[in-house]
Amino acid sequence: MAKKDNRFTTELEEQPSKRKSGGFRKFFMWFVIPIMFVVAILLVVATLMNTNVFDLGKKAYESLPFVPSEEQQAKDAVVSNDSKVVKLQADIQEKEAEIAQLQKKLDTATTEKEKLTTEIEQLKFEVEKINREQDDVKGDFNDILKTFDTMSPKAAAPVLVKMSDVEALRILTNLKPDKVAAILEKMDPQDAAKYTEMMAKQ
Repeated sequence: MAKKDNRFTTELEEQPSKRKSGGFRKFFMWFVIPIMFVVAILLVVATLMNTNVFDLGKKAYESLPFVPSEEQQAKDAVVSNDSKVVKLQADIQEKEAEIAQLQKKLDTATTEKEKLTTEIEQLKFEVEKINREQDDVKGDFNDILKTFDTMSPKAAAPVLVKMSDVEALRILTNLKPDKVAAILEKMDPQDAAKYTEMMAKQ
């Protein structure tokens, strides 16, 4: 009895799978194969009538309300290109404005550089002029020193006393020590003391 029950249960489990496979087979036999057969016949007929099925399909696809046509796509592309052109033109204008500002700054910097160069040249000229004047003054001073060096101490002493203290001190500090001593001996003691003190402070 138990064996019969097991066999009955096994048969019941196998039956639904047979039904499932049978239902799929029926669907394939009654729907898919006839549709494929009709499509094949339509393709043969269209070929015999020199009709391009793919062009017809494309036209049918484009006639759908939610699919944009080639003309609409072209218009959209033109609008898109126009907006890109406008954006590029705006970018170009912005870059040109930046270039103009940079050119203006460059011109200003160039003008300032030229101005500074001119000022530097003027300052160099003035420095050279002052150097020449100093050289002239040094030359004149050297001539004066030579004159005092050749003068006798008796003649040099009264001349130095008559000069300003600054000039007299400058001459005395540039003469040889034995010459200075000889000149100071010929001076009034008060003047000699004054010049000696001034030379000691330097």
